[in-house]
Amino acid sequence: MPYLTSPVLPAGTLSRTAQPTIATGDGLLLRPWREEDAPAVYEAFQDPLMHQWHIRAADSVAEARGWTVEWRRAWAEERNVQWAVADAADDRLLGRVALRDVLLGDGVAEVAYWTTAAARGRRVATRATVALARWAFEVGLHRLELTHAVANPASCRVAARAGFVLEGVKRSALRHPDGWHDMHLHARLSDD
Repeated sequence: MPYLTSPVLPAGTLSRTAQPTIATGDGLLLRPWREEDAPAVYEAFQDPLMHQWHIRAADSVAEARGWTVEWRRAWAEERNVQWAVADAADDRLLGRVALRDVLLGDGVAEVAYWTTAAARGRRVATRATVALARWAFEVGLHRLELTHAVANPASCRVAARAGFVLEGVKRSALRHPDGWHDMHLHARLSDD
């Protein structure tokens, strides 16, 4: 049975080129992950705030190294693409930004991010999210979604500052270590 619409983006749109480094224009670089980022990733995941809002924990630098390898390989799969957010001046890891659940044919992906404890309060997540959204729309994606726990107002501020409109609440949508959380659903469209 034929589809009535053509794909927004064909398979291979991302993987036919190398993963880009994206400059925010204000001191940050979104760059592909490197194995040598593992100690900083491990350290970031020792922060109690990461344990509160994320569903994974890093038990060792070796485990974090495995994540960086996985994150780098994900580009070729075009499904969950991730960037390290680094200080443009000294390449210090400040966080991560990602497009998860990428559906090229539908032109949709979900934005995700985290920051290191040292980077908080500097709008790193907002700046990285804005740059990633700009790049994603230039590539041809049409809709970016962003979800976060309703109980996480800092993440809500990031979404709003990055131009993501609050569309509603997904009830009891994600289980964190302390139980099920309602999630805000924000979205931004290429023509917003």
